[in-house]
Amino acid sequence: MELNPDAIPDGRPQPSTDLELMVARLARIGRCYGPSFSAGGRRLALVSTLSGLPQVWYVQVGPDCSTSGWPHQVTALDDQVRAVEWSPAGDWLAFSLAPGGGLNTQIYLVRPDGRDLRRLTEGGTTNNWLGRWTPDGRSLMVASNRHSPDAMDAYLLEAASGNWWLVAENKGIGELEDVSRDGRWAILYSMHHRSDNDLFLVDLESGERWLLTPHEGPGSFGNGRFAPDGRTVYLTSNKGRERSAFAHVRLDEEGNPGLLEVLAGREDADLSHFELAPDGTTAALVWNVAGRNELAFYDVPRGTLRAGPLLPAEILSQMRFSPDGRRLALVLTGATHPSDIWLLERQGERFLQITHSPHPGVDLQMLVQPELVSFTAHDGLDLSGWLYRVPGRQEPGPVVLSFHGGPEAQERPWFDSDYQALLDQGIAVFAPNVRGSAGFGKTFVNLDNGARRWDAIRDIESCLDYVLEAGVAAPGRIGIMGGSYGGYMTMIGLAQYPERFAAGANICGVVNFETFFEQTEGWMAAISKVEYGDPETEAEMLRALSPIHHIDQVEAPTIVLHGANDTNVPVVEAEQVVNNLEARDVPVKYVLFPDEGH
Repeated sequence: MELNPDAIPDGRPQPSTDLELMVARLARIGRCYGPSFSAGGRRLALVSTLSGLPQVWYVQVGPDCSTSGWPHQVTALDDQVRAVEWSPAGDWLAFSLAPGGGLNTQIYLVRPDGRDLRRLTEGGTTNNWLGRWTPDGRSLMVASNRHSPDAMDAYLLEAASGNWWLVAENKGIGELEDVSRDGRWAILYSMHHRSDNDLFLVDLESGERWLLTPHEGPGSFGNGRFAPDGRTVYLTSNKGRERSAFAHVRLDEEGNPGLLEVLAGREDADLSHFELAPDGTTAALVWNVAGRNELAFYDVPRGTLRAGPLLPAEILSQMRFSPDGRRLALVLTGATHPSDIWLLERQGERFLQITHSPHPGVDLQMLVQPELVSFTAHDGLDLSGWLYRVPGRQEPGPVVLSFHGGPEAQERPWFDSDYQALLDQGIAVFAPNVRGSAGFGKTFVNLDNGARRWDAIRDIESCLDYVLEAGVAAPGRIGIMGGSYGGYMTMIGLAQYPERFAAGANICGVVNFETFFEQTEGWMAAISKVEYGDPETEAEMLRALSPIHHIDQVEAPTIVLHGANDTNVPVVEAEQVVNNLEARDVPVKYVLFPDEGH
């Protein structure tokens, strides 16, 4: 891309063509997320890209859910802020920062007026994940690999002293989800491997653990929250069922857990997440219905469930109750809605948009909404995907297949500037959920484990057949793209079906399981051995499944994009692709971003 040397106000070069200008405008659409109320509920901290990079801001919120005045910027740093948490007393904001966009996130404290900025973590290459404050406001719940690169252990990090308290060592990933108000107990999330984890009750004085979620086979449990009296743990659970539901476990005086009981569940939807009101009488539940969200409220004393109001956008990704429980801050987004924060006034169920992410030069009303479509795989399995049609087009034309990461993630109608840019150029997008995707039950998400990945790869061909048979795609005019695991699907698709793809875009994709397991983060390798295969005992299978060992079949022009600071999928994955395609004179463009991670 040739750029005009004339600078625009933010210092970046001015695009020199109409196409480049359109893409730049879409890419610069803002987003806001991560709401956290102040102690009195009159201010709401958030992360926003209003200044360019994601930084900490806050807005004033009136008792009637109105906002007043210009938003206040708290941080103006050279790296991206990932999350923010307001302390219970309101005197500190804790936030996580990603140096160079990488995974080695560090945790900081800052006053709400931007003073007294200080780092709590050591810096360097350690990974540190920010959780919530403990109810007494003394410590932060943090996961870190400071003890061992092979595991994310669970800590309490004291804000005043900076002292670390190792609560639980783990194999793979572990983190604290909640601490009881009396400071006696904690809820520990511990992942054995992808699609299988447990929750434990931990005695913070003795370190003793009690298993809250005994189960056989794969199981997903999370979002653990204590009732105000500390005698009940609420959680999401798919124990004994396909779909995640709202459940609880009661505790006796000694902390011994009773049986896990389902309180509210649906056969057609997963419980994505929930939030418990401060008084413990209400739980706000978010259902995932084939990718779109629905809000519901569970009345704890009565044991009843009622539907919430229709959401202003398709996806509700985060939410927080105000300290008085009267308001609910929501992060809402959708195919034509950038990520913004809304307030729901519970009495009267009135929505008010709090942030308005800028979108200069882009008319959101002109963006394309997708339709949810169904099709059948080679073995009869029902699959689905989101089809973005070019407005006004009736005849077959160019189409890009886009595969999500994970693989245990889900394609949903998120706001995606890449899709809208392709559509603006007359290129339709089909974004499927092949087997192994989340959101369709416990069995479906595990259908691509190990050698079963060959069936997921054959789903690529089923996607090709669908867009052709539906009259959307013209033969010879189909591209493929994806990031992370989606990059894996891109490269294996280009290799397995070379005559059917015209171009490919591999974004930070895994291409060689041998080098991936050797060079990714140790904790990532530890939890991936069931999903992909164990490199010590299944090396031959992993070799066969690695796109790099089939890359001599790739013929289509390919663009490879990667972040130089990516430790999840190391840069060596991209280099192997580029070196091979260049050696065979296959057209390839390599874009390495020096200040980005995964």
